[in-house]
Amino acid sequence: MDYRKLTEDEILQLKSQSCQADDWGKVTVAEAFTTEYVHYTRFSGEVRLGIFVSEFTLPGGIRKHSGLRQVTLHNVSVGDNCCIENVHNYIANYEIGHDTFIENVDIILVDGLSKFGNGVEVSVLNETGGREVLINDKLSAHQAYIMALYRHRPELIARMKEITDYYSNKHASDVGSIGHHVTIQNAGSIKNVRIGDYCHICGTSRLCNGSINSNEVAPVHIGHGVICDDFILSSGSHVDDGAMLSRCFVGQACKLGHNYSASDSLFFSNCQGENGEACAIFAGPFTVTHHKSTLLIAGMFSFMNAGSGSNQSNHMYKLGPIHQGTLERGAKTTSDSYILWPSRVGAFSLVMGRHVTHSDTSNLPFSYLIEQNNTTYLVPGVNLRSVGTIRDAQKWPKRDGRKDPNRLDYINYNLLSPYTVQKMFKGREVLNNLRYASGELSDIYSFHSAKIRNSALVKGLKFYEIAINKFLGNSVIKRLEGTHFKNDDEIRARLRPDTSIGSGEWVDVSGLIAPKSEIESLIEGIESGSINRLKTMNAEFERMHLNYYTYEWTWAYEKLEEFYGIHPDRMTAKDIIRIVEKWKESVIGLDRMVYEDAKKEFSLASMTGFGADGSRIEKEQDFEQVRGDFESNPFVTAVLEHIEAKTALGNELIERMQAICND
Repeated sequence: MDYRKLTEDEILQLKSQSCQADDWGKVTVAEAFTTEYVHYTRFSGEVRLGIFVSEFTLPGGIRKHSGLRQVTLHNVSVGDNCCIENVHNYIANYEIGHDTFIENVDIILVDGLSKFGNGVEVSVLNETGGREVLINDKLSAHQAYIMALYRHRPELIARMKEITDYYSNKHASDVGSIGHHVTIQNAGSIKNVRIGDYCHICGTSRLCNGSINSNEVAPVHIGHGVICDDFILSSGSHVDDGAMLSRCFVGQACKLGHNYSASDSLFFSNCQGENGEACAIFAGPFTVTHHKSTLLIAGMFSFMNAGSGSNQSNHMYKLGPIHQGTLERGAKTTSDSYILWPSRVGAFSLVMGRHVTHSDTSNLPFSYLIEQNNTTYLVPGVNLRSVGTIRDAQKWPKRDGRKDPNRLDYINYNLLSPYTVQKMFKGREVLNNLRYASGELSDIYSFHSAKIRNSALVKGLKFYEIAINKFLGNSVIKRLEGTHFKNDDEIRARLRPDTSIGSGEWVDVSGLIAPKSEIESLIEGIESGSINRLKTMNAEFERMHLNYYTYEWTWAYEKLEEFYGIHPDRMTAKDIIRIVEKWKESVIGLDRMVYEDAKKEFSLASMTGFGADGSRIEKEQDFEQVRGDFESNPFVTAVLEHIEAKTALGNELIERMQAICND
């Protein structure tokens, strides 16, 4: 935009409207500028002004014309059609976009050179340091995971710090920016903060040294009483109602409010925090905590739901708070649960009670950890039949609130994946070894400071077998669907993987499920310097995510021989029929268990508290009005439809295979 100097008449008019300037020669304006809407304004340093021709309509219907009133501007550029009034101190060193509304604010300034939160060290997982993550605008959960946990590769960590420092220094400036269509009302101090387009800041107490990466499709809202120091808020995030954040990264579509307080913590996509407290946590995607008495400390979580009063302890009053723990994806804690770190809880497990021993159940996913008389009892695999587990897996994709097309985190929602199924293979081995070592008739087996009852061990083996059958059968059916084969050779040719990538161990890199070999090659690329930008790193994570199903088949193909005892190169149509029959049996069996588990929610015991003053019939009628009846419950009908659909899918493949057997 072209700017011109003020005319003598304009200067006289502004002076008559109680405006002042240290040097009127340093105030430049847009060509069509008029003085009509500039009153009680003081100009200092270099100031550029746009035009003021439009109006803002505020809640309640009041209209305010764009312009400047009761404000001091020092080295500020103001875009077209902004309304800035009642700034108690001043605005200094900012470029303000067009159509922005700023009213009743204490102070907005940039003081010296600022990186706006980029490069801030967050002492995640270990309060005393050693696992610092350098936050930045483009930080993904996967980058942070590698930076926090791969400390055994000092060259990698040094390179990742270099990459972040390069980005932070590139974006450092002594001038801040407030984007287009921003609203800032009734706020306190805003210092060294970069504010993106369409951001809404209302009643906020203090913002210091941060970036608010708001945009038109995913605006950021910061509400009453909020205090943020050394922070980055990603697009679509919502921080409100007295939340207090210090040295925190808040990911896309996160919601923090109701006096939630957090320090040295990372929250990635779709996390929610209310009422409670977080200290040095790594909250992977969909970490949710709602309760006032809940403390999450020095832990790594994802797809996690913390019950009220959940607590962890990370120090033993010796060397300070140095211990950390992990709840793998999908783990839950019940009310008043307690875990003494260090501990590791397997994926999709439920923690109930107070656990004061250091257990590691990572190779026994889908388990219950139950405390009885200060002893941890482990019930392996039982969560596979839980209606809650299935419902969770269905709700997460639906609750992804990210609107921004540029997504930072690549999230895999699959309940059964090479990551969880490899753990089940290891879990079967663990349980069989325990049975072999202690004898089949033992009442109790000991495992990593936990006890497993005989009946639980036997059922655990059965649950894992059902789930492995389901996963491998799914993979085979998917691979062979939609193709008519003439003979066994054509089947074998189709079964062969498209790539060698995917064999061996898989990892869950905070939401991204990928072969460990691919993560290794990314790390080697960073160490060698061939991957030297945040953008390139994120592109690699995206590639792994997009190729998940190709890599998954490579892994499943290798497991067919281990589980079914047939090498895929010698597999026949009869073998496929046998696998699909087992798959049908497993899928339907598991669905039946889930169905029965759901039925408990509609039992007479669940109706306690319904039909306040009436008979049993009124109780049932009241329950039905509130909760609906069992058969028409959406989840129940979905389970029944799933049984039908999967049966038909299996039968269709069996028919195709039988045609080959009959030839």
